[in-house]
Amino acid sequence: MEQNSGSAPYQVSSEDDQMRDGNDIEYFDRYAGVVKTEKIYGEAYLRWAYETLPGRLMVAAVVKRALFSRWYGWRMDKPVTRELIAPFVDKYELDADEFVKSCDAFQSFNDFFSRKLKPQARPVASGDDKVVFAADGRHLGFQDISQINGIYCKGQNLSLGDLLGDEKLAASYEKGSVVISRLCPVDYHRFHFCASGQAGESKLINGPLYSVSPIALRRNINILIENKRVITTLKTENFGSILILEIGATNVGSIKQTYRSNSTVAKGEEKGYFEFGGSMTMMLFEPGAIVLDEDLVKHSAEGREIYSRMGDRMGEKNNG
Repeated sequence: MEQNSGSAPYQVSSEDDQMRDGNDIEYFDRYAGVVKTEKIYGEAYLRWAYETLPGRLMVAAVVKRALFSRWYGWRMDKPVTRELIAPFVDKYELDADEFVKSCDAFQSFNDFFSRKLKPQARPVASGDDKVVFAADGRHLGFQDISQINGIYCKGQNLSLGDLLGDEKLAASYEKGSVVISRLCPVDYHRFHFCASGQAGESKLINGPLYSVSPIALRRNINILIENKRVITTLKTENFGSILILEIGATNVGSIKQTYRSNSTVAKGEEKGYFEFGGSMTMMLFEPGAIVLDEDLVKHSAEGREIYSRMGDRMGEKNNG
């Protein structure tokens, strides 16, 4: 279903301000029109790891290292992990009817984690002047990167030069727009192209693998410029050159690209997938190229992500 630009009314509880300063992680559900509290996969471990001194020492010494994530990924490839799938689907209320495979057809939990969905499960918003979310998840969107007063926590901002590893390239986007999409372990973990265009080669910037949960990001947004990431340029007719980033995280040892480099791609076409763990995608637009949807901008300015699925519109061409 094509999503509108957020003109529908929404409900907010009296405890909404806890998103930024309390323990709950809240997001705005675009479909239900209400603020919800996230069910966090592995919450007890994450809070220990990033909110206690022993945990932070363990993260620095072991967990951030690629070897740890490769070991965990190896475990999740074992056939015995199939028994984890059905309880996971039930606990997190996933719709198994969307899956291409039935739950008992997956060979391992990792096979299930990188599952494909039926095409009708994620319709893509029509119109060459519309741009869509590249992945299921919880999203932040800022119209002008230079005017952001905080990402996940007030006063925290990213250095584009460090993020991209290229100061000259960063200068072209310093007043542009950005959309940050956080994929939880419970989400569909294939990512797609947000618009049609010519997709270049993917550039890997290697790094550690910290968690990208808000539990970690509230403490240190610079995780995003340290973690392993992949950058691709998508040249489009209506939105200029879009920089697409995939950012790995703890237990995401692999970011797999399935598209063909230097080829023409369609909006909504699969670009790749993450293996086990939480992860993130990011899109950077040149100044004035896009007008982000109202609900995305409003909630992001309040420090609150919105939940939306791949294929739903997130903005349109700036005709101003």
